[in-house]
Amino acid sequence: MALFHLAFNVTDLDATRAFYGDLLGCAEGRSTDTWVDFDFFGHQLSCHLGKPFDSAPTGKVGEHHVPMPHFGAVLPMSDWRALASKLEAEGVDFILSPQIRFEGQPGEQSTMFFTDPSGNPIEIKGMADLDGAFAT
Repeated sequence: MALFHLAFNVTDLDATRAFYGDLLGCAEGRSTDTWVDFDFFGHQLSCHLGKPFDSAPTGKVGEHHVPMPHFGAVLPMSDWRALASKLEAEGVDFILSPQIRFEGQPGEQSTMFFTDPSGNPIEIKGMADLDGAFAT
């Protein structure tokens, strides 16, 4: 199994730890005074102090425009539902609230978009069968 690694900039390590660690439940890995690693649903995120990347709602998916670029994870549906419920209960400000898209089609999925405290856009997808992530 291969792991995906993404390094990107954040503006505040304490807020980043609270968001990825406390809210999303990602285990913290190595860190220094300028960066921190997280186990982001089985993949490695390296959050470095600096200027976050620019994004704009230029990705058209179905009837929605989503922020580009963005990153995220594809979760089993039960995990997605649990996370969506937790984020709703915590009052997360969604760019795209939890919903189903491509219903009844190959690749049917649940999705939600939100940002971290530095404004980095994140999409979390849920699928009944993870192999559906590549369905055509």
